[in-house]
Amino acid sequence: MKEQIQIRNQIDDLQQVAILVEKIGDALHLSPELIMNFNLVLEEMVSNVILYAYPKENDATILLTATAKDDTVSFIITDKGYPFDPTAVEDADMSTNPADRQLGGMGIFITRQLMDDVSYQRANGCNILTMTKKIN
Repeated sequence: MKEQIQIRNQIDDLQQVAILVEKIGDALHLSPELIMNFNLVLEEMVSNVILYAYPKENDATILLTATAKDDTVSFIITDKGYPFDPTAVEDADMSTNPADRQLGGMGIFITRQLMDDVSYQRANGCNILTMTKKIN
């Protein structure tokens, strides 16, 4: 199974991401918890692309591909924004008081916790973030 959507770099388009996750969840009979986790991960990662990958005045698109094969679901976010490897970001220091914690890093921390594999590559002028989870 493979599903793909293209969204604009607009926060309003995050609704389309949630619809895609629901579609995948229904087709694969995933648990509500797993659907919620996928929604959280994708909202974090896609919103970061929307908010930070492009100059504010630029209209751009983001490609989201969801693939289910055997017992694995993969999500690939592809954008032509500024080069940025979220996997190189250090985990947020969870021992620090949240009020004293440096901004940033929580989204990738959550993604690493909820997904089995997270990888990044820069190819053909694109950021390509791949997130994979085994499902039972």
